[in-house]
Amino acid sequence: MKTTPVSLHAASSYDPDSLTANLRSLLAPLGGMEAFVHPGDRVLLKPNLLSGKAPEKAVTTHPEIVRAIIHLVQEAGGVVKVGDSPGIGKPEAVAKKCGIWEVIETSGVEFAPFCEFVNVAAGSGTFQHLELARDILDTDVVINLPKLKTHQMMGLTCGVKNLFGAVVGLRKPQLHLQAGTSKATFALMLLELAAHIRPALTIVDAIIGMEGDGPGSGDPIQIGALIAGIEPLAVDTIACELLGVSPDAVWTQKIARERGLFGSVREEIELFGPPPEQLRPPRFTPAHSSDLNFSLPGFLKRPLRRSLTARPVVDNRRCQVCGICIEACPPHAMRIDAHGLQIDEHVCIRCFCCQELCPHAALHTRQGLLLRLAQFLNPPRRS
Repeated sequence: MKTTPVSLHAASSYDPDSLTANLRSLLAPLGGMEAFVHPGDRVLLKPNLLSGKAPEKAVTTHPEIVRAIIHLVQEAGGVVKVGDSPGIGKPEAVAKKCGIWEVIETSGVEFAPFCEFVNVAAGSGTFQHLELARDILDTDVVINLPKLKTHQMMGLTCGVKNLFGAVVGLRKPQLHLQAGTSKATFALMLLELAAHIRPALTIVDAIIGMEGDGPGSGDPIQIGALIAGIEPLAVDTIACELLGVSPDAVWTQKIARERGLFGSVREEIELFGPPPEQLRPPRFTPAHSSDLNFSLPGFLKRPLRRSLTARPVVDNRRCQVCGICIEACPPHAMRIDAHGLQIDEHVCIRCFCCQELCPHAALHTRQGLLLRLAQFLNPPRRS
């Protein structure tokens, strides 16, 4: 059987000296950085720059990971750019707040703000055209640097989901709107996007990850691991095993397995390093389930929608009525009136972009009655 390599390595801290050594050990079974970067190569590092939060919040890829990878790429002779398209805020401001700007300046590399886009024909996939950052296309090597976090819509964000940052700015909500309420459609688009970009290497920051209401408002959790591989989907398969999360609880994994995509099952992966369960945190709180994963006829789904799904709700004690969520909402289901922030449940597509991007953690998830009952009767189990 054809297999793809994934390396897993224990790493307890972001101390620069030990981190560089751990990254070298992580990459050694894959041939080291020199297997992916050759002298003169233009290399784009794609961290997670979701929003301008401090590194200890675990919202973005830790700056010391970015610093260490820059060093290894430069050592191999590569010319480095670092870039992403944040969900909220100007790229430069976000990079400064999360500590990555200082790394870029002191390392003498270029920042790629992902401002220009190119309309790319994506073939016969879910979306025939994608508007991707020119910076990620005009490069020789893409190295994907995700943070391991829960994700309210997809279940988990890691290698595959991190590449959604190649879609520039407000074009992200447009893709959410095209997918509508179908998480399967959105997951398939993410898988096709990852297959189109084909990063040479994915290295996951799982030293401190995020549990609970990720990807922007969850809680940091010590995991103590680094993961690396060639196929982002295979990396995500090991990430699920590391956390004890069922593949069916992660939409990209679920759809990939249904379609038989390479790297979505354990048998297709040659793992280097300890068994994932040895590094598994003693507890891990997944994102709230946001719908029931079974099919119902349309005439039942519509009247039962409130009970079958989860929806964002406003915490008026935290809400600063800043309007950021309104700008980010793909179907324009939100407004501010005399009573504060309002959400039209009939228009809301349950993409949770508002929760993801709220800088005040003022949007929470409320599960419908039937969804809560289903979880009570069949609680999620760790694999």
